Amino acid sequence: MAEVPSPPDPSSTVRSLSAPPLPLPAPFFYTHPTPSVITQGAEAILFRTTFLTPDRPCALKYRPTKPWRHPTLDARLTRHRILTEARTLVKCRREGASVPAVLSLDWEGSSVGGSKEQKSGGWMMMEWIEGDTVRNALNRWLKSARAINVNNFDLCEAQKIPLAPEFSDLMRRIGLAIGKMHEIGIVHGDLTTSNLMLRTTGFTEGITNGNMEACDDARSVLDGEVVLIDFGLAAQSLQDEDKAVDLYVLERAFGSTHPTVEKLFGQVLDAYHTSYKSAHVVLKRLEDVRMRGRKRSMLG
Repeated sequence: MAEVPSPPDPSSTVRSLSAPPLPLPAPFFYTHPTPSVITQGAEAILFRTTFLTPDRPCALKYRPTKPWRHPTLDARLTRHRILTEARTLVKCRREGASVPAVLSLDWEGSSVGGSKEQKSGGWMMMEWIEGDTVRNALNRWLKSARAINVNNFDLCEAQKIPLAPEFSDLMRRIGLAIGKMHEIGIVHGDLTTSNLMLRTTGFTEGITNGNMEACDDARSVLDGEVVLIDFGLAAQSLQDEDKAVDLYVLERAFGSTHPTVEKLFGQVLDAYHTSYKSAHVVLKRLEDVRMRGRKRSMLG
């Protein structure tokens, strides 16, 4: 009689599922606990891991080598992008803008298998921001606002959702955070509500049966310090045009991601206007950028 194969060990299955499906930079092969994948982009992979001690979480942005690029070109691009992002973050922190701190980096990458030619890719370790993205927080708050009556919210008129003071306060904080970044001569390059985070703990994670547990929980969803993240496309620029394009990108992203509150984006611009001395010049240039955007949309 043929021997019936034994079932697989459940613990091995759990281990295989918990292991990161994407490559790690060489220095983190044996990190415990194993870094977990947060997201993957075209150029980099973001992990959550620890720094120095197991109870200090951090974000690890890893840029693996690209086999389709010439090794010398790939090394130069990786070095340039890691150093540019790190210098931008350091400048923002030094000038008082709210961004993650840079903890450590390696733009060359460690050798793989002892080979001097083959590198594992560069990486940068940053402060871990506890909280959620503005995109998720806004969507969760809008969903809860339809289930309960929060301040000026009228259940029959969805247009009155943004009249709640916690929404207006969030728009003000976003405008001031972007204004501070522009004041010191940094343009983000990819401003969306997914690249804005709320540094906060204690916000409600979800809605049970379509209702928030309390009005205070609904307000706390939008509480917290606005932190700008993902400076992979950022650059140092004093040009009003570049800053206006930054705002235009956020305006378009805001409208597509949160269409019910698109008309209230002006609250962000109102706060931006008061954030630094030359903001009004940038807002005037924004009108020109909008006109060019509309013309391009009409012409296809």
